[in-house]
Amino acid sequence: MNIAIGSLVTATAGRDKGSLLVAVRVHDGFVYIADGRKRKLESPKRKNIKHISPAGAVIDTDGLTNKKLRRLINEYLTHTDLQQTQSL
Repeated sequence: MNIAIGSLVTATAGRDKGSLLVAVRVHDGFVYIADGRKRKLESPKRKNIKHISPAGAVIDTDGLTNKKLRRLINEYLTHTDLQQTQSL
């Protein structure tokens, strides 16, 4: 699996299973992820690449702050929820 910096990912295992996060760094089979709330950009969580799944969107990480990150994740969740309810 190839995860790029700025990719929105979903945790598939661990304490944060099911949560939407952003890959802020990739190094040696591990992805460092943050959500701007519990996991800040300053101290991202190291997660095995096997334990995440790409959500299908990439955000620009230039000038990204924790506040902007929370807003972008929330907008993505709102947008995908609207699409799923409209298709029903």
